[in-house]
Amino acid sequence: MRRTELVFERPERVFAHEPPEVRGRARDDVRLLVTRPDGHRHARFEDLPRFLRAGDLLVVNESAAIPASLPAEGSLGSILLNLCTRFRSDLWIAEPRWSSGKPGPLPIDPGETLRIGSATVRLLSPYPGIPRLWFALADRPFESIVAETGGPIHYGYTEAWPMEVYQTLFSRVPGSAEMPSAARPITRRIREQLDRADVRIAPILLHTGVSSLEIDTDTVEAQAMYPEPFRVSRETADVVNRTHATGGRVIAVGTTVVRALESAWTPEGLRARGGFTRLFVNPDRGVHAVDGLLTGFHDPVTSHLALLGAFLGIDGVRGAYAEAIRAGYLWHEFGDSHLVIR
Repeated sequence: MRRTELVFERPERVFAHEPPEVRGRARDDVRLLVTRPDGHRHARFEDLPRFLRAGDLLVVNESAAIPASLPAEGSLGSILLNLCTRFRSDLWIAEPRWSSGKPGPLPIDPGETLRIGSATVRLLSPYPGIPRLWFALADRPFESIVAETGGPIHYGYTEAWPMEVYQTLFSRVPGSAEMPSAARPITRRIREQLDRADVRIAPILLHTGVSSLEIDTDTVEAQAMYPEPFRVSRETADVVNRTHATGGRVIAVGTTVVRALESAWTPEGLRARGGFTRLFVNPDRGVHAVDGLLTGFHDPVTSHLALLGAFLGIDGVRGAYAEAIRAGYLWHEFGDSHLVIR
């Protein structure tokens, strides 16, 4: 698949600049575009149970966002260091940026040191194949640096909000650099409606890194991927397998859940599995473990958009996004939702 197939134009008016709560609305008061083989339906998020059926399974991510954006001082002056993937307490993959609205890669030499609060962090080397990411080694656990100076990762289209804004109903285990945002509109009210509709919920854990990787290779499949830690429990693997065996559908709540479940998939069914995954779900690979996806709206030329293409095909993605733009759906973590059912 060519990189150029993931290019599309999108007006800035579709960017969600703030959470719905700031606009005086509830978290679940967002729109829902439903894409099925028979076409598109426009709905509200509170209508979600109407598009599911008894025996379906929603799989959610229990990871909680941490304040992973660290203000740093170095030879380039004031920059940001956004944490991405934890290897051990003092060693992470991280993204140096000029600012929240201005990404890298930055002109940094291996061994560059940064001052972050009272800590010193050394940038060892770039991550292979992704020059905007670096291995970062601290003189103390990053957990203490995060507690001292960290704030939420955010980008130029929005400001930083309190950390509770970046958590979901299912956030339980701290570790994600950014919010697994697909579950953000699922409130207790929505969960009660799902329970009454006999739609079950099961968890996985995947600590997500920095925002969806921009594809910069000519072919999508050649893009390097950074690792993310994940865990699919035996209990969740069993309920996924039972759901499929009894004719139910497995709906992933977010691209992180797709990546975790597909990393645990085998031809004999889902298996308990954990560790790091570098799996790139794209149209060439396809999807095997899930039947649908509840997600937001994704940027052009990104790994998340390629993952959506694994469900819909690239022409299907283009059609759905043209409809979303025409109808004024909002993009990004505080925007509207998209339910895709194959």
